[in-house]
Amino acid sequence: MLDSIRKNGVTLALFAAVTTGVTAVINAVTKPTIEHQTAVQQKLLLDQVVPPEVYDNSIQQECYVVTDKALGNAKPHHLYLARMKDKPVAVAIESTAPDGYSGEIQLLVGANFSGKVYGTRVVEHHETPGLGDKIELRISDWINSFNGKQISGPDDSHFAVKKDGGDFDQFTGATITPRAVVNAVKRTTLYVETLPAQLSSLPACGENNE
Repeated sequence: MLDSIRKNGVTLALFAAVTTGVTAVINAVTKPTIEHQTAVQQKLLLDQVVPPEVYDNSIQQECYVVTDKALGNAKPHHLYLARMKDKPVAVAIESTAPDGYSGEIQLLVGANFSGKVYGTRVVEHHETPGLGDKIELRISDWINSFNGKQISGPDDSHFAVKKDGGDFDQFTGATITPRAVVNAVKRTTLYVETLPAQLSSLPACGENNE
């Protein structure tokens, strides 16, 4: 009986060791591929909000961390700096719309330092399917309404949904969601205008701040 238990124990231990070893090998082999694909997808997303023709640096390598309530909360947000001939010209910046119908809406906003929005993408949300989910590009092209829009200061009445007197469409039966996104993009773009004075002091991503 004891010999049987010992044999089973040894067998299980060997099986666990082999399984662990195989898993480690698979992870080691696939990790570079996964990291490469992740980087490719990130670059595609960044290029959707900041056109590649406006910058000539490796935007993914210029990642910084910013914290400001204008970005929807006091949590750290990533900022990707675009340069042309070494001059900062625009950013792609994470932002949060805290007042979505079903909770926070996570955004990526591309803008220059003069109030121009290049593009916006929703990267995470919990809005109602068939209503609020029209903020997703795969559902609707509504999010492209921000492309090329210019904000003329915090009192710009055009940068609002039509129900509030602005230029942006709301959704039938769902005004809260688009209003939250429009307001978040406006706050974020106005914040971007203040960034040039801060760029030299921003901590880089990974400097014990994430």
